[in-house]
Amino acid sequence: MSTVVPPYSLWRSGDAISRFNASPHGTSLLNPKFLRSNHPRAALVEARPRALPAVNGDTSLPTQLVLAVDRTDDLQAEARAMARAANAPFYSPDLIANTYGSRPIEILRRSLQILVALSSFGIKLWLDKNSGQLDQNKRRRAAELRRIFTRLGPTFVKLGQGLSTRPDICPPEYLEELSELQDGLPTFPDAEAFLCIEKELGLSLDSIFSSISPSPIAAASLGQVYKARLKQSGKVVAVKVQRPNIEEAIGLDFYLIRSLGFLINKYVDFISSDVVALIDEFARRVYQELNYVQEGQNARRFKKLYADKEDVLVPDIFWDYTSSKVLTMEWVDGVKLNEQEAIERQGLKVLDLVNTGIQCSLRQLLEYGYFHADPHPGNLLATPEGKLAFLDFGMMSETPEEARCAIIGHVVHMVNRDYEAMARDYYALDFLSPETDVSPIVPVLRNFFDDTLNATVSELNFKTIVDGLGAVFYQYPFNVPAYYALILRSLTVLEGLALYADPNFKVLAASYPYFAKRLLTDPNPYLRDALIELLFKDGKFRWSRLENLLLQGRKDRDFSVKEALQPVLKLLLGPDGEGLRALAVKEAIRVTEAFVLGTVNDTYNSMPDFMRLIVFRDSASRTLGMSNEEQESMIELRDQVLRIWRLLQSSENFDPALLQPIVQVLQQPEARSLGGRIFSGITQRLAARLLQQVLRASTTVSASTG
Repeated sequence: MSTVVPPYSLWRSGDAISRFNASPHGTSLLNPKFLRSNHPRAALVEARPRALPAVNGDTSLPTQLVLAVDRTDDLQAEARAMARAANAPFYSPDLIANTYGSRPIEILRRSLQILVALSSFGIKLWLDKNSGQLDQNKRRRAAELRRIFTRLGPTFVKLGQGLSTRPDICPPEYLEELSELQDGLPTFPDAEAFLCIEKELGLSLDSIFSSISPSPIAAASLGQVYKARLKQSGKVVAVKVQRPNIEEAIGLDFYLIRSLGFLINKYVDFISSDVVALIDEFARRVYQELNYVQEGQNARRFKKLYADKEDVLVPDIFWDYTSSKVLTMEWVDGVKLNEQEAIERQGLKVLDLVNTGIQCSLRQLLEYGYFHADPHPGNLLATPEGKLAFLDFGMMSETPEEARCAIIGHVVHMVNRDYEAMARDYYALDFLSPETDVSPIVPVLRNFFDDTLNATVSELNFKTIVDGLGAVFYQYPFNVPAYYALILRSLTVLEGLALYADPNFKVLAASYPYFAKRLLTDPNPYLRDALIELLFKDGKFRWSRLENLLLQGRKDRDFSVKEALQPVLKLLLGPDGEGLRALAVKEAIRVTEAFVLGTVNDTYNSMPDFMRLIVFRDSASRTLGMSNEEQESMIELRDQVLRIWRLLQSSENFDPALLQPIVQVLQQPEARSLGGRIFSGITQRLAARLLQQVLRASTTVSASTG
């Protein structure tokens, strides 16, 4: 559903809003004979929201009972809506072929419309290629293609929007231009919309609504939206009504597009993806949008997963007024997220809302894997209360569980500049088939990211990375899954919105706390290994990386000090942790030595000069057998560890009791054995240093007496 404008421009007292109870016969707009349904009028009880009756005069029913009754009614109403949508259309390539294959006249007529619209575009591309201006005119041709898709109607509007998320098919210029493709289609007659509502719900309009806008307040490629007030409860709602005969038009178009896909697969070599498979996948998503009951169920699931955050709003569905072609949902007052001045007039900050959107998008992609697949500014509203409202749940997608972890690992490899591992990640992400050789891709990634990563994470521009990866995907045999392309588009859109408010905003900087939190706290074996890979390099522990992860992770509102590093500790003491234990022993010895020698150095520096000569007879570093560089390194290591400890102590709600799980882990037999190895190691190191100093002193004495 396209974004609606704030209600004060449409719902003021005195507006031309149709009111059914204004006269015995209603208004002339809504009550002509051809609008009257033959279905008998009936009283309809709304399932959501509802007021529970008092029991023996007591309205203070237990909260759980109230919720249970409300949930039961909601499920019953949803079941009735599903029954009304029993005959909703679904996508079947075979069914479409059987339906339209026997309609040659319709096929010819529509084919000519499409051919005329696209042939001039194809001729221009051919001329550009022959004149050597193909690259120079890419931007102009992309804009022309956007306008052609708009003229060709709903199917091609949806197709263009789908292509705007496919960097493996379209060059970057086309991706950017098609991402601006809006549902700029004319509205259909209001009389047809009102007739559809009555027919679908089996009720007359005046038995459902006390008022409804006489014309749509928003229009999209598949339907249009009215604002209404429910007669039973007085609730203000948004009513989305599907375009008449839309499934016929879409079915014919997909039949023709699919036929074209077979030709592309057979004769076009430079497109590496299976075009027919992509068309089938996209068609299924569009057909899902034709079932408004499915959209309502999508909204309900999305609300359950993500509206637990106080700054995210998902509207409720009124199931008793919903069918496959009519969707009635809670009205949301708000302003489009790209209308910065209107948002600021409400005392809100665009960047706060964008950050909310980024965090919610990351949870959608990497936590639950269920996400909004039509992410554009029109589907995001800023409410007067400062919440971010999500609208239009017709097109949703899911991220496979293994891919969620692989994406986080991919970010780790990017930060580490491990381009070989990055290239191998594309197998796990299902970008490349297992037999594809990734060795040619590694130098391309290195050339791009070595320049890009010269900036710090907080300076990285997400769009730059997406454009760079898009160029790589376009040049090599990548098959980018829809979920990955869509979430990239979502974050790019959010960054673009934020740049209006702050030209220095970087979406990766806003995303990094979430990645840091997940790496530090998630027990998933893949993420645990990614954390170890990030923290250890060449057998040494990188304390600076841990410090940075903690600094970033604590910025995430859900970060828990108690959970930080628990997965690594459990692996460290587990049966598969011998390799990690060897690294941990080595690092623990190094840290203990740094504290001991650092303390000796501090003691030396705090002594008067005459005592230094008596006790040490030389500088502290020489007395301890260290060079100045080694001494500075030891002190820096000790200070880093102390900073990390203070960082943990200063974290919100820190309590020493939070370390109890770590103490419990350290009480395990493996931990006691590990402690023994550390004690033995540090004893040997200090003894070696002491022996080295004794031998050095003896040599000095011998030389002086000689």
